[in-house]
Amino acid sequence: MSYSRTSYAVWEITLKCNLACSHCGSRAGNARTKELSTEEALDLVQQMAEVGIKEVTLIGGEAFLRPDWLEIAEAITQAGMLCGMTTGGYGISLETAKKMKQAGIRTVSVSIDGLESTHDRLRGRKGSWKYAFKTMSHLREVEITFGCNTQINRLSAPEFPHIYGCIRDAGARAWQIQLTVPMGNAADNADILLQPYELLDIYPMLARVARRAYREGVQIQAGNNIGYYGPYERLLRGRGNEHEFSFWQGCAAGLSTLGIEADGAIKGCPSLPTTAYTGGNIRDRSLRDIVENTEQLRLNLGAGTPEGTKHLWGFCKTCEFAELCRGGCSWTAHVFFDKRGNNPYCHHRALVHAERGLRERVVPKVKAQGLPFDNGEFELIVEPMDAPLPENDPLGFSADNIQWSESWQEELEVAYIKSGSVGINKA
Repeated sequence: MSYSRTSYAVWEITLKCNLACSHCGSRAGNARTKELSTEEALDLVQQMAEVGIKEVTLIGGEAFLRPDWLEIAEAITQAGMLCGMTTGGYGISLETAKKMKQAGIRTVSVSIDGLESTHDRLRGRKGSWKYAFKTMSHLREVEITFGCNTQINRLSAPEFPHIYGCIRDAGARAWQIQLTVPMGNAADNADILLQPYELLDIYPMLARVARRAYREGVQIQAGNNIGYYGPYERLLRGRGNEHEFSFWQGCAAGLSTLGIEADGAIKGCPSLPTTAYTGGNIRDRSLRDIVENTEQLRLNLGAGTPEGTKHLWGFCKTCEFAELCRGGCSWTAHVFFDKRGNNPYCHHRALVHAERGLRERVVPKVKAQGLPFDNGEFELIVEPMDAPLPENDPLGFSADNIQWSESWQEELEVAYIKSGSVGINKA
């Protein structure tokens, strides 16, 4: 398989950050030791262009805390690649936004992880929510296209409809959503993670919000651990244009994506744990060599063959969608169980268990070490749906927790009248 299989790279240019997020998978805060020099970074830009990368998203930590970040962005643009950026949005002034525009940064995604108090709590800094929206106003003023990204967990999920209203009103035209998983800091805060059976209440809510978002011109972008063959799969993954093939078609790590860490480590996907999935470092080998020849970046090359499902175990091994799905998001499965191939965050799986009168829960078993992009290990519990839940679990999520505003209730009443009360609770 040739190196041209890659087309998109997410590049952590520094691990330095001005926030301290309790769900941060990279445990960002301080810069990595021996981050790439400007010269090394600019050389990597040329190597990315040579192996066929078409789009690069700069991330951190917080990317703009690296002094030469605009020089790197400009080099990406001049090399003919689309340059984007993901940011916590704390500290981007209007002047900085103007410089971003001049450097050729075309799109920006601003992280919004709840309403003000929840966002500030999760991001570890009071005022971070207000500044993120100030950043969006600056981006809008300089005419940089922007959207938002949101982690869905037990703290943010109840506020999801309100979060949508806030980002829509701020001018976001795309919204990437992703379930929080136990990597990095989030591995140390397992109480905020959704339990697999709680997906049964999450997905009708996501679908209802997505339908309104599409009507109002906001494109929902389902992250890699959203969905999987439930009744809302095409709605959530179709980006407002449902069609025959708008469904999950397997992990793309090493096929169309690359992850690059600030010290030059190369992975098939930016989210994957560093230790298990790093193919090499650009200080030791060329990017082309790493992509073409390292096993860590070839983990998905057996798609469509018996080799492509050899890693599956547990429920995923027996699933009717196994050959197509290949265990869903490798990152999500690995950080729960320290190996890929059995993904507890699957809507189809939760529905199948519910039909059998069962539910799944995950319980921490082995603690993470405390390194960037690390994970511990969880125990998977399968039990009767009516079994008592743990008493010391105050953050438990259900449909009753969702905060629907008056405008949503009015929409529901209209639907009630039109439908003659049939199907009201189906989002």
